[in-house]
Amino acid sequence: MEVDTPLRFQPQAKSAATILCCNCGAPIDGTTSAGALCYDCIKLTVDISEGIQREAVLHQCRDCDRWLSPPSAWLIAAPESRELLALCLRKLRGLSRTRIVDASFIWTEPHSRRIKVKITIQGSLEDTILQQTFEVEYVQNYQQCPDCAKSYTHNTWRAVAQVRQHVPHKRTFLYLEQLILKHGAHKDCINIKEVHEGIDFYFSQRNHAEKFVDFLKNVVPVKAAKSQELISMDIHTSTKSYKFTYSINLVPICKEDLVALPIGLAKSIGNITPIVLCHRIGTSINLIDPATLQTADVATDIYWRAPFTPIADVQDLIEFVVLDIEPLGKQNGRFMLAEATVARASDMGASDQEFYVRTHLGGVLHPGDSVMGYHLTGTNFNNPLYDALLEKPKLASAIPDVVLVKKHYARKKKGKSRNWRLKRMAREEAEVLPRKQDQERMERDFEMFLRDVEEDEELRAGLALYKAEQRRQAEKMEGMEVEESEFGEDEGPVIPMEQLLDEFEDMTMEDGE
Repeated sequence: MEVDTPLRFQPQAKSAATILCCNCGAPIDGTTSAGALCYDCIKLTVDISEGIQREAVLHQCRDCDRWLSPPSAWLIAAPESRELLALCLRKLRGLSRTRIVDASFIWTEPHSRRIKVKITIQGSLEDTILQQTFEVEYVQNYQQCPDCAKSYTHNTWRAVAQVRQHVPHKRTFLYLEQLILKHGAHKDCINIKEVHEGIDFYFSQRNHAEKFVDFLKNVVPVKAAKSQELISMDIHTSTKSYKFTYSINLVPICKEDLVALPIGLAKSIGNITPIVLCHRIGTSINLIDPATLQTADVATDIYWRAPFTPIADVQDLIEFVVLDIEPLGKQNGRFMLAEATVARASDMGASDQEFYVRTHLGGVLHPGDSVMGYHLTGTNFNNPLYDALLEKPKLASAIPDVVLVKKHYARKKKGKSRNWRLKRMAREEAEVLPRKQDQERMERDFEMFLRDVEEDEELRAGLALYKAEQRRQAEKMEGMEVEESEFGEDEGPVIPMEQLLDEFEDMTMEDGE
């Protein structure tokens, strides 16, 4: 028996009200449509990028390649870098009202001085989210930044570091120059000027000069003093403008100088013999007694309390010939104690005078070698500390006849035979051109420094040396004749190629001649 179930009312689902697009006639939801337009017609008729610039101007400094970030900041940005893209987006007015989805560079010729950027943005029109891509073209104009403008104008520096050393040669300055180049301590200088007995470093800001002075204090023993000069003052706001001068004096003691220490100082630093040899200049003065291999360090502050000068420098060195040498077995680092019999090279064949000395060069000297040293017997030194030692018989008897300093290599060739080169700082010469004898002295000092770099492995460990092979190839490409013998073997030591760098930047270079 079938039972009839009553019919229940099934409500129909409420259909959305649809209308026709007023542009193309497509059915659309009339409750959410924007302006009775479908999505495709909205994309065709509505421009969400309206009000955003399509052209803009970028300013770049021709000298330092920095870009102007308004109102007054200058930024370092490589071509097609993220920093440059961010600067391009900040230059556009009206872009902040939309959401940036993507941005990228469109490649253009570098010489066209045009930069094109493709930008994708999103915007909303009522409940409809739109996305649009457009291009912006930037014109690159040149504008000199204030820092470069100051560098080409006289009397615009705000701080100067005057580095001086009162010695008859420039070896320490040449070593200091290489340290400055290696660490880039001169990057903030607006000018470098060479003067008598020193170099002046000019800076546009005071903190740059103080940073440079701190660097010098960390690499060489110096004494610094600061002075300031009032340039102008605003009486209404009490704003003052100063120029600052930092006077920096290097210790007048250099590598391989013979030093007579004050008796009290010699006792306080380990009771070392007063007649010592300076074997290195670092953050302090490093001394060695060649007869005992005892070493001592004189700190910078201790030295400037009672400064003293060397009794002889490298200009007083005399060539000796090693007749016999016998190592004693005692070593201190790279130094080895030995007893040597030497004679002056100028007396060979004319006199049979010989000297028996103890030396710290037992590891490098052999019979028949030439060695440079100081001849103390019969020499008058105008030094009160040395005269004070002569007045005490016990100390006077300990003064050796000869102090050997370094092995001498017979060099027959010029510096072109070297397989390495050094960078030099681009600096302005003095207003008065150097005399011929001064020019010859500077060339002689530089050649002496190059020989020190070759002979002293510890010295060149802190310097940046570059291969000369690239220079040789450049000369061949220019059609210059380069003799193979110029790059052949030399009489002196040769620096291994693995210790040389390949980088060869566009800086002033010295050939080491």
